[in-house]
Amino acid sequence: MADITQSDQRPTEQPNADQPGVDQLAPDGVDPLEDAVRPLRDDVRFLGALLGDTVREQAGQRIFDLVETARRTAFAVRRSEADRDEVAALFTDVPAAEVIPVIRAFSLFALLANVAEDLHQERRRRIHTAAGSPPPDGDLEATWARLAETEPDADKLETVRSTARVVPVLTAHPTETRRRSVFEITRRVLDLMRRRDALRTGSDEVGHRDRVTDAELERVEQDIRRQVLTLWQTAIIRSQRPRIEDEVLGGLQYHEATLIDVIPPLNAEIADRLGSGDRPVVRPGSWIGGDRDGNPYVTGDVVRFATEQAAELLHRHYTDELRLLERELPLSRRVVDVPPELSDLADSLVEADEELAAAREDVPFRRAVRVVRRRLAARVRSSSSSPGSSSPAIGHDDDEAYTSPAEMLADLDVIDAALGSCGGDLARSPRLRDLRWAVRTFGFHLQALDMRQNSESHEEVLTELFALAGVSEDYSALDEEARVELLLRELSHDRPLLGPRAELSGLAAKELGVMRAAAAAVDLLGPEVVPHYIVSMCGTVSDLLEPAVLLREVGLFSGDPAEPRSSVRLIPLLETIDDLAAGPDILDAALAIPQFRALIRAQGDVLEVMLGYSDSNKDGGYLAANWALYQAERDLAEAATRAGVHLRYFHGRGGAVGRGGGNSYEAILAQPPGAVQGALRITEQGEVISAKYSEPRRARRNLEALVAATLEASLLDVEGLGERAGEAYGVMAELARLGRAAYASLVHDDPGFIEYFTTSTPVAEIGELNIGSRPSSRKQTSSVEDLRAIPWVLSWSQSRVMLPGWFGVGTALRQWVDAEGEAAAGERLATLRRLNDDWPFLRTTLSNMAQVMAKADMGLAGRYAELVPDAEVGRRIHGVLTDEFELTREMLLEITGQETLLDDNPALARSVRNRFPYLEPLNVLQVELLRRYRAGDSDPAVRTGIQLTMNGLATALRNSG
Repeated sequence: MADITQSDQRPTEQPNADQPGVDQLAPDGVDPLEDAVRPLRDDVRFLGALLGDTVREQAGQRIFDLVETARRTAFAVRRSEADRDEVAALFTDVPAAEVIPVIRAFSLFALLANVAEDLHQERRRRIHTAAGSPPPDGDLEATWARLAETEPDADKLETVRSTARVVPVLTAHPTETRRRSVFEITRRVLDLMRRRDALRTGSDEVGHRDRVTDAELERVEQDIRRQVLTLWQTAIIRSQRPRIEDEVLGGLQYHEATLIDVIPPLNAEIADRLGSGDRPVVRPGSWIGGDRDGNPYVTGDVVRFATEQAAELLHRHYTDELRLLERELPLSRRVVDVPPELSDLADSLVEADEELAAAREDVPFRRAVRVVRRRLAARVRSSSSSPGSSSPAIGHDDDEAYTSPAEMLADLDVIDAALGSCGGDLARSPRLRDLRWAVRTFGFHLQALDMRQNSESHEEVLTELFALAGVSEDYSALDEEARVELLLRELSHDRPLLGPRAELSGLAAKELGVMRAAAAAVDLLGPEVVPHYIVSMCGTVSDLLEPAVLLREVGLFSGDPAEPRSSVRLIPLLETIDDLAAGPDILDAALAIPQFRALIRAQGDVLEVMLGYSDSNKDGGYLAANWALYQAERDLAEAATRAGVHLRYFHGRGGAVGRGGGNSYEAILAQPPGAVQGALRITEQGEVISAKYSEPRRARRNLEALVAATLEASLLDVEGLGERAGEAYGVMAELARLGRAAYASLVHDDPGFIEYFTTSTPVAEIGELNIGSRPSSRKQTSSVEDLRAIPWVLSWSQSRVMLPGWFGVGTALRQWVDAEGEAAAGERLATLRRLNDDWPFLRTTLSNMAQVMAKADMGLAGRYAELVPDAEVGRRIHGVLTDEFELTREMLLEITGQETLLDDNPALARSVRNRFPYLEPLNVLQVELLRRYRAGDSDPAVRTGIQLTMNGLATALRNSG
């Protein structure tokens, strides 16, 4: 790690890699990509050298030698010059305490490699822009150009202008419990590497730099060295299980670092180019602190903490921006004509100090801004959303407090209009523009906190409440028709079920405590703070209606039968393949109920449905889940159209392909026609959050990609199948059936599968080793069905099988091609090739699968298979996995016409090739430590080492769960 030498990456045969690396020479001995890639290679080499020096200085020569030997041996394995057993042999007898620094070294290298790759992406974008290249897909500039060329339907465009909404929703993840200090150090390294890059390329016409530049470059490199040292001396993960409060603060750090600054100007640009007025299109959301499905630690106190911390962060931002704005507006009454509206606002400031008031008389704009500051401070003092000690000492107790964001925005609008009257658009302050858009976007709450709970919990709580109130002796024993009748009767009035002295079980008390905290947040911060209630495992109409009774109990639902009202949308989450198929019938039945239809009408005729990617995948495999989602979107949209409502989808995508991950821009464009309709909510989680939103430029690009795809999918014909849609749908339905059968033959039907999964992967340790705040299973069982999707996908990622992202696809494709005999096989293969070329859905499905397969390594998976107690089961199932993997790769390449898995993604190919030798020691060490842990080794360093390998692999893979 002290150096990434050329000899480590020389162009030789690499059977475990699918894409020729950037080092592989062209026939004439010249690498055509070398100039483009050399800066990345130099950055990685530089950071690796600093880390190597740090390891030697801090951990000693022996540890450094062990790291270097492991690194060189891993590269030799990749070149087929060494056996994998040689890497494992390095650590067989090494005490756990000594392998900890080795794990940390490889984990931190992955972190620094991410920094280098992110910087290289920025560099390449600058080069392409400077060369006059057209903006890439996913940039809003490309979208504006596309819309200008195609002139979309005027009615569609007007609808999108009035309804466009893009909401990234941050969720917690067990491997993304990165400490705030590590987050901040990584950002500093990136900033310093940017500065280093600028200094190194800032030569004069003849390639010389002056002495000042050289001296500054030396200082910057010394600062980077210092940050790497600090990173080494900082614990990567927490020593205790993270609390939900830790996860809340972890999610908010992305707002503080990027989103709070990036989103307002983005919304301003979208409004200007789209012509959507003052409507903010991009709005942030969160599940962290409101999602209690399977998480017993979410309480009313947690909801209060989450909403209060978000509001406090936003208040600090507003206060800081107002303070800076006040300094920027010294306009004098003696020089400019001040509009009366501005004078009225400025003159409403009452200064206790008469001398100070006289001094400020000449600067009405500053005084007006100070009015806003004081009214905002008064709001904070008068509310419980933020401790008084955190607000600045400004104003008086008798200052009039803002009661709504609209009041604050009105005052800011007065200041903006006055600036325009004094000097036109040039005089208008960009800071004030962004602040006005921030208030429109964030209100006083910052982010929408979603409530989520499982339908089984609602049933259990309502059974108790109805019995206490004498409404039903046993609600759970009622059939569906009787349940719906009872629920509608209860929702036709506002009488609460409970008296103030009702004695409740622990579950019911906790559930109502969460609801009361949500209601209190709405009273304090406005309805946008808790606008959604998501019903997990929603399989019936009663499942959808049950939370409304609980919302009514705390005042968030009004039960007038003619005009029911609630600021909280009820959202069914369709997770399993069967639930997705039943979704349209549930929607039809619910919308046929006058009370429910009236509620949706009162909510603007907008109905939202959440689609679960991970549980449907776990249920039926990759192909079946993707097709079930596609079908559900089409059928749900038709049901909504029949009822005259606007349907909005909430996509429960995780970071990994097995959980709906992959390129978001392409995934949105691959939705069926009519599915997007100008609005998109999408979950973001795990390593994907830090990859997308930890740095302002990346955050802007990723948000642009979501908006660009949403607009294009809403306004353009992106499916492109036309009359061939029927044929395409028929082919895909049959492929999905075959894929589900192949998947079930292993996951649901093979008697050895559960043993293989639970012992060849670290799934048990994910639950035992305090990785995240949430239990790994909804219930205390070993059933795959009850396991949460995150540990399901994460476990397969750690063991490098990546099963959820590809298993069963090869068999399905081969069986479909061969279904009509050898004579027809060629024609059927040609059909798949045409569909891959013409249909974004199939092309994206296969491309995402290729990406996840490129990160798999069946050789390393074989080492995990050796952990299975029954050796025969381990060998047999690993053989099944390997055979299916090879068949899937073969079929994929035949259909796409590619030579390797990543022909269409050279950046990922380069990343995979360059960094994967550094993952080898982490996987080998994880297997070794799992072996010791399961054998009863109680050394705390063994537990810590397993945690560190999980974190390091997740960091390196970047979308593992």
